[in-house]
Formats: sequence, structure tokens, C-alpha cells
Amino acid sequence: MKITFIRPNMMNGVAGDALEPLVFALLSGVTPDDVECNLYDERIESIPFDEPTDLVAMTVDTFSARRSYQIAGHFHRKKIPVVMGGYHPTLCPEEALSFATSIVVGDGEEVWPDVVEDAKQNALKRVYKSPFPSLAGLRVDRRLLAGKKYRPLKLVQFGRGCPHTCDFCSIHAFYDRQTRQRPVSEVVGEIEHLGRNFIFFTDDNLFSNRAAAKDLMRALKSMNIHWTCQASLDIGEDHDLLQQMAASGCISVTVGFESLNPDNLALMRKSWNQAYGRYEDLISRFYDHGIMIYGTFIFGYDNDTPDCFRRSVEFAIRSRLFLANFNPLTPTPGTPLYARLQKEQRLILDPWWLSADYRYGESMFYPAGMTADQLAEGCYWARTEFNKYGSIFARALNRSANMRSLYHGGIYLAANLVSRKEIHRKQGEPLGAPEPLVPLMDSEP
Repeated sequence: MKITFIRPNMMNGVAGDALEPLVFALLSGVTPDDVECNLYDERIESIPFDEPTDLVAMTVDTFSARRSYQIAGHFHRKKIPVVMGGYHPTLCPEEALSFATSIVVGDGEEVWPDVVEDAKQNALKRVYKSPFPSLAGLRVDRRLLAGKKYRPLKLVQFGRGCPHTCDFCSIHAFYDRQTRQRPVSEVVGEIEHLGRNFIFFTDDNLFSNRAAAKDLMRALKSMNIHWTCQASLDIGEDHDLLQQMAASGCISVTVGFESLNPDNLALMRKSWNQAYGRYEDLISRFYDHGIMIYGTFIFGYDNDTPDCFRRSVEFAIRSRLFLANFNPLTPTPGTPLYARLQKEQRLILDPWWLSADYRYGESMFYPAGMTADQLAEGCYWARTEFNKYGSIFARALNRSANMRSLYHGGIYLAANLVSRKEIHRKQGEPLGAPEPLVPLMDSEP
């Protein structure tokens, strides 16, 4: 039996910021040895649609859903079954079942051996549901990723889920408030097998269990590695944790500032973002430990007006952030935000992710404090302004973090140049390919 794993691209073109898709290393780790597996990542390579295979498996997020369904059509016409998993099929199962032979709801590793066995017997079920089991004993087989042109980071997962319930976030919709962590010894063993590398912990919030995270920091301290992660801003008040992060090799962290407006933070259920002090004070604590900050900002909540873009960019440059994302608010299916905007009839295209008319960077809804065009134009202006060469130079003067060492400086310059390029490549591009989107299956489970 032969399985073809596919990571769809959300739009045409080769991505310069593609990271290795860890999910396929996890699925490969629980695939029987007598099964041949290949991976094609459309972000960096073409898909050989004429290559013989017995089963296609894709991971699907909302931005890549349209392209995923188009890819599925090519294989359905060849009578090859297609299985889809990931956030989007979990949150939109009926839609996904219109294009997939089978879907996996929830995490895939637990049910994947059953999927493979059923495919061998030509008896695939329509829906496979994962019970979200323990993460102990995860097997990671990275052979499929070898030789592919990904960014030079090795992705490692410590845990899944996040304890926060932000209005816009699909993590809570997928996992509820459930969080799980792998045994520290298993994570350490995986990193040792990888050798000395720059590690990206893929957890949605590495510190969702702070005690477990501190155990991990202590174990990493002697490994002489560099690493980065995603976290919530509240860790800035934990001096002991910041010290342990720096001592164990952390050089940067991605945090969601989201908004400078307290009323917007309340709307997004994230008022706790300012409960630990001013943003500026928390930022300085990271810098005191040599940790660069990749900040994210969201525009379009009801209290945003056209001046929010300039104020946020000025704050990000003044704070000398390592990197920053300035995104239009995205109503992702399954979130309270999406349900509210849909009820208020404020969605411009519904579903926007399947529309041939949607373009990347456009507003997906009608904001309250500005026009949809102002929202889209403001976000693009913020991205380009922050990534101008003058801004890159000014932020590089942050010697406590961005230029703390030659290694920090190299990461800083390389990441900023890639970010600058990708902003212009993606803006205004349609999702998927030009071909039409036609449901191919009965959506009933």
C-alpha cells in the first residue's frame, strides 16, 4: 500500500517562510512499516497528480481549505480516496465531507492506524473521532521531511491546547480548555536525536502548564541549544521563568499584544493581557534576559478607528520588536467571533474561505469603526511600514535583545528580510487555484 501525504498551499507561488509540517512526521510514526509513504508540500514543490497512490491524506486549515478541496477533486476523479484532518475539518465537518472520502475530527495520531487498516480493506468510515489521549509515547518519524527546503528550524511539540478563551481563537474551539503535555524526558530525547539546532516549540502556548514548562527549561539548560516559542504575555511577570528561559537557550518568543485599546481587549476576552503591568514594562523584562519579541496585533474590533494602525506601528517600532504581524481580524469558523459576526450579518463573503472573490489581506467583514477598505488598506500599510529598511535598522539598535549576540543578530536580519518579502508576495492573492470548486461527495457522515 502507498500513502501520499499532502500539505496544500493556500495560494499560488513558492513560500519563502514554510516550516516543516510536523503533523506528517507524527502520522508517519504510527504508520505500519509495510506501508510506503511520500510527502508533497505544495508550498515548496508541485504535486505529481499522475503518480500512482492508494490513499491521499491532507492536513487542512481554513486558509488552505479551498485549495485542499480542489486537490481532492483531482484524486477523486482517479477513484483514489482522500482523507482530511486538521483544524478546518474538525470545525467544519459537514463542509469537509462534501469533498473528502473521510475526515479525522481532533488529533490524528490515535485513530490513524485505524484509517490505514480500513483503507487497506477498502472500508473507510466517513468520520474518525479522536478522544484526545495522553501525549506520552508520541513517535516522530522525520524521514519524510528530509531534503526539503524548509526554514532552518526544527519543530518540536511539548504540549497542546491553551487555557485561555479568546473570542477570535480557533485553539479553544478545537481543544476547549483542555491542555496536555508530553513527558519532559521524551521531548529531551527527541531534541538530542535532532542534534544542535534552532528549535521551534510549536505549542499554541508553551506555558499553559507553567510548572511543567519550568521542568522542561531545567532539562534544556545543559543541552546548548537555541529555541523559540509562542506564549501569552503574562509570563513577563514571572522573573524566575524568564531567567530559566534565557538560561536554557530561548532567544525569542511570539506574544499576542492584539490591541492597545483596553475596550477591544475586553471584547476579545483578553483583558488579562494588561493585568500584569504596562506593555512597555513587560517588554523590558524580556529584553533584560536577552529574549527578542515577535509581537502580533489584530485590527477590526469594534473600538478600532483608522488611527489605530499608526499608533500600533509606532508602538512596535518604539519598542524595537524583533518582528510583528498586523492582521485584519479573521472570523474563523467555530469561534464565538464568527458566530457573532454571522448573526449580525456583518460577514462580507460567507464562507469567505471558499469564495473565488476573496483576496488575501482583504477584510472579511464590515468593521464598526471604519470601512472594510480602510481596514484592509490600514493593515497592509502597517505591515509595509514596520518592514521598511529604516524600521529594520532602527529596531536592530536594540542591543539588549535583537543584537545581543552575533547569533541573535543573524536571526534578526534573516527573519526580517524574509518577512518583508512575504508580505508583498501574499497581498491581494486569491485563495486556491483558478479552477472551480465543485462538491464531490455526499456531506452526510
